[in-house]
Amino acid sequence: MDATTFSALSDPTRLRIMELLVDGSLTVGEIADRLHIRQPQASKHLRILLEAGLVEVQAAANRRYYKLRVEPLQAMDSWLETYRSLWSERFDKLDLYLQQLKERDRKPN
Repeated sequence: MDATTFSALSDPTRLRIMELLVDGSLTVGEIADRLHIRQPQASKHLRILLEAGLVEVQAAANRRYYKLRVEPLQAMDSWLETYRSLWSERFDKLDLYLQQLKERDRKPN
């Protein structure tokens, strides 16, 4: 797992850009309009996402379309899987403990 991914996603604007790109490719102008920011700001954030490998750019005439790259997100998902199983185990133990408390409270004194 590359720490660059987390660094790139640490900014709320870049997270919002990622959310916009889930639905498909967008130009810098479209992203700026939807986020109510200026195009230079959108370009700066897109450059960081591009350098982190989270997006790719395709030129079409005089426009540049940005779209998500799934590979880094899949790598992040694989890395997080370890922690999901850890939390799942802890939640299972918590559920068992809560069930024991309920049973104890149901028994007459």
